[in-house]
Amino acid sequence: MTGIAAADITGSSDLAVQMEGVNKWYGAFHALKNIELSVRRGERIVICGPSGSGKSTLIRCINQLETIRDGRIVVDGHDLTAGGKNVDLVRQETGMVFQQFNLFPHMTVLENCTLAPMKVRGIARVEAEKTARAFLERVRIPEQAEKYPAQLSGGQQQRVAIARALCMNPKIMLFDEPTSALDPEMVKEVLDTMIDLAKEGMTMLCVTHEMGFARQVADRVIFMDRGEILEMDTPDAFFGNPKNERLKTFLGQIS
Repeated sequence: MTGIAAADITGSSDLAVQMEGVNKWYGAFHALKNIELSVRRGERIVICGPSGSGKSTLIRCINQLETIRDGRIVVDGHDLTAGGKNVDLVRQETGMVFQQFNLFPHMTVLENCTLAPMKVRGIARVEAEKTARAFLERVRIPEQAEKYPAQLSGGQQQRVAIARALCMNPKIMLFDEPTSALDPEMVKEVLDTMIDLAKEGMTMLCVTHEMGFARQVADRVIFMDRGEILEMDTPDAFFGNPKNERLKTFLGQIS
């Protein structure tokens, strides 16, 4: 692995995420192999690689949507391998946006955004709605608050999903290929929303093939293949001077 090594920032007091020797198996399939990764608060990390390389599995392990066989994951100071209470704490502080929007179709946009703050954090409806409207304004769709998901475009639904995650006031945002299910003309509006978040200093880990976004936003770009992190570097070095042969092939295929 080249570039900024995980060990460079291990033990730092400003770590948002730390993964040490993480292995994940699906039956006989070794999905993640000895992952070492440390992410500072406020860092923007983009993870790319071919299909089946372990990208989505890696970020899903950060909030325990996937459990690991061995290793250690610490998120915002909470050790996930310590069990239940820490997992609940991490999920409250970690927002996640998926490839599919996963909105509740029978609820309005506003209801989708207020459900978790009211149920999980015990926030009163008036306050939850005020917060939700503020975040819908932030993702540039305040006028959609009373509509149902089926009345929105794909790009608008994904922005609702981002607003819904932000309504929990997360410390970390995880994006799992958030634009891959969108028509090309809708991709930009979602990426623009994510760029705004990045500019505001949100800690972000994003799985994406949008290399223009990686160049513009990322502090570091990670290349994965066959469950391993093969290269990790700043965007300039990652794209301008790749070291790993598989990365060179990958960049050649998507350029």
